[in-house]
Amino acid sequence: MISLNQVKKNLQILEFIKQSDKSLAAAGYTEHSLSHAKIVAARARTIAHEIGFSKREQELSAIAGFCHDMGNFLSRSHHHYFGALLFHQIFNQNFTSEELAIIMNAISNHDKDEMNFSNRVAAIVVLADKTDVRRSRVVNKKTKKIKEDIHDRVNFATKISRIRINKEKKLITLILKIDTGFVPIIEYFEIFTDRMVYCRKAAKFLGYKFGLIINNFKLL
Repeated sequence: MISLNQVKKNLQILEFIKQSDKSLAAAGYTEHSLSHAKIVAARARTIAHEIGFSKREQELSAIAGFCHDMGNFLSRSHHHYFGALLFHQIFNQNFTSEELAIIMNAISNHDKDEMNFSNRVAAIVVLADKTDVRRSRVVNKKTKKIKEDIHDRVNFATKISRIRINKEKKLITLILKIDTGFVPIIEYFEIFTDRMVYCRKAAKFLGYKFGLIINNFKLL
């Protein structure tokens, strides 16, 4: 069975991620490089482990998380669909039909709230991806450029970003520490409200609630 370590060594996957990051950087987006892929994969595995997925489901969650954004060099608007098709093109002989479908569905479902969740891996990838907010995602570190773009401002102001799982209370919480001297907290909600709503939907599918704590204040 194909593992995440094997996927990470695939030259096509690595090139697609590299080219996607270049394409998005050219369009002024935050970092979508190998770092983002690795963080989402690791976070997906952690969440899957903490809520009791099987070892194989944990692996599938990590694989889908690693590959979720690799279609961006073809299209930003439809990158989730292209990413799923690219994954099939590369690995269609390496997974069972069921596993292949699960990963493709998770990749295609991670960015647009167009379908109801039908597998747990897809819900995990949404939670892992939408909670990756951090200073290092800002590509252009010049203060003037950061202040011009709200996405850069919010990411740059985020000092701490981590996920906490409480299995007993069935609660998944995103914990953030934001430098309010750089941005007011309201700006976080201006750009991330839709993402947090999607996280709530994903958590609900898993039988959990989704919470948000910013600077020690519980907001959701």
